Amino acid sequence: MTKEIRRLSIIVAFMFVALFASTSVIQVFQQDTLASDQNNRRTLYDSYEVQRGPIIAGGEQIARSQSTDDLYAYQRIYEDPAMWSGITGYLNPVLGSATGIEQAANQELSGFSSSAFLSRIEQVLTGKEPTGSSVELTVDPDVQAAAYNAMVDAGYTGAVVAIKPDTGEILAMVTTPGYDTNSIAVHDSDAANAAYDDLNAQDPNPLINNATSSVYPPGSTFKLVVASAALESGDYTADSTFDNLQSYTPPGTSHEITNATQTTCGSGDQVTLATAIKLSCNVPMAELAVELGSDAILAQAEKYGYNADDLEIPLSVATSSYPSDSLSDDQAALTGFGQGQVTATPLEVAMTAATIANDGVEMKPYLIDQVVGDDLSVQESTTPSELGQAVSSDTAETVTEMMMSSVNDGAATNARIDGVDVAGKTGTAEQGGDDDPYTLWFAGFAPADDPEVAVAVVVENGGGQGRNGSGNTIAAPIAKTVMEAVLAQ
Repeated sequence: MTKEIRRLSIIVAFMFVALFASTSVIQVFQQDTLASDQNNRRTLYDSYEVQRGPIIAGGEQIARSQSTDDLYAYQRIYEDPAMWSGITGYLNPVLGSATGIEQAANQELSGFSSSAFLSRIEQVLTGKEPTGSSVELTVDPDVQAAAYNAMVDAGYTGAVVAIKPDTGEILAMVTTPGYDTNSIAVHDSDAANAAYDDLNAQDPNPLINNATSSVYPPGSTFKLVVASAALESGDYTADSTFDNLQSYTPPGTSHEITNATQTTCGSGDQVTLATAIKLSCNVPMAELAVELGSDAILAQAEKYGYNADDLEIPLSVATSSYPSDSLSDDQAALTGFGQGQVTATPLEVAMTAATIANDGVEMKPYLIDQVVGDDLSVQESTTPSELGQAVSSDTAETVTEMMMSSVNDGAATNARIDGVDVAGKTGTAEQGGDDDPYTLWFAGFAPADDPEVAVAVVVENGGGQGRNGSGNTIAAPIAKTVMEAVLAQ
């Protein structure tokens, strides 16, 4: 009998220890992860019971809580909502939903994050009304406004992302069209649902953040990745040459690839890699992609961030992709100039430009600078972190020189800034059928010798010009405006 009791006691003790360990892991180590899970509705409902902290950019509140006389006590109010909609998102207790920073930083804004523990204790002991923490963004309002106005004034749909290359701070992140987040934040359920349904039915859908959630063929901006793969292999230099053909038919297909000009890439029977980047020629880059093979391009693309499915800024980011299976020569050729089975978010294209600007070191992009309690204490702050060395500093320098040449007297001249060396690459990508408008790109940074900002611009539907627009005529001037806004400070 004693033996059986002892055995039972051991089992009970073991179960107690297991239960204690399990609850400790959940309540301590997994607290923030579980609390921030968008499927955890309880934390969202709890956040309605406190005065939510503001979202701040450049010292100004772009989202704040205003007291109401209804069940939920506070309603979110957004300043310049369309300009900031892709970042702030909205919060609505009636709909039981939140998006953008409102969702990603819900625990911080509602004062329930682990870093606000002492603040919560103080509020309880002093009898103060529960108050959330302020979330301060890295975004510069002047740069954000420059990007947004440039897109909206021209009537463009797309996105702009500006990054500080050496830290990863996001200085601007614009998606157009934007929308009035206040219309969905109202506590009238009929009005909120009607506003949501109306926005969700629009084409293009303004509820989608094009900067982080939309993927496009990157077009010729992907030539930067292919050129990097070639230089990193050690088998190519900027002066490596390729047959200067008017058209090229890759092995295994009868489909001809041509340059945008429908002519050769400059004069002569041979064309260098540097000239191919400068003039943004498709044929030599397709030849290069076939020589390299898709496996080499894949390896380089992944070093730049392609196929990474866990990037958060803290907004979730769609995966930019390059095929993980080896491609046939004809398919690899298409990826040589950013077509075929390769897609990218504007954020990824900006990260590629920022990495080249930062001597080949890729920094993790981020939107939140710090979280501040109601007592003005800094509860959390973001420290810049490296994602890895995508290319050597020598390769980054060589690619930079090619990009500078493109802006100075090549295919990206509309990005030139008086008195400033600019490095840039345009892209004009096919999206859909043969008659569909192009997707237009620019990726670059300035100043080229000491970069302060890297920018990516994408404009959908050919900027309203069908197939007559180009990355240089449509996207490059917008990037120039954004770079000037940063350099003017």
